[in-house]
Amino acid sequence: MASISVPLHTDKLGFTLVEDTPQPGKRWVVVTPNPESDCNILLARAANERQESFIGNQCGGRVFLFLQTDNFWRDYNAMKAKGVKFCQKPREEEYGTVVVFEDLFGNRWDLYQNKQS
Repeated sequence: MASISVPLHTDKLGFTLVEDTPQPGKRWVVVTPNPESDCNILLARAANERQESFIGNQCGGRVFLFLQTDNFWRDYNAMKAKGVKFCQKPREEEYGTVVVFEDLFGNRWDLYQNKQS
């Protein structure tokens, strides 16, 4: 069974660990990109072979999650220095600055900053 990658979220993405509670047959892990907000991510381990077959491809190769920042270049450079795998070079879009990166399991994320930020 695949493990939950807390260090990716805490060490490389700078998230804060909110909770890590073992439960019968599973582990309850909650992280947040900003401890001052109500935004949390619950990380769940695959419970069977069928679920394991989807690890890294939950969205069919599309971006799975979006991480908005108020300082794109600060966060991009920090993540890059920590070894986060980027799938492309940052680009300017009509809505703002964006780059796609992958977590340890191949799930794709967007790091982006709105032009209004």
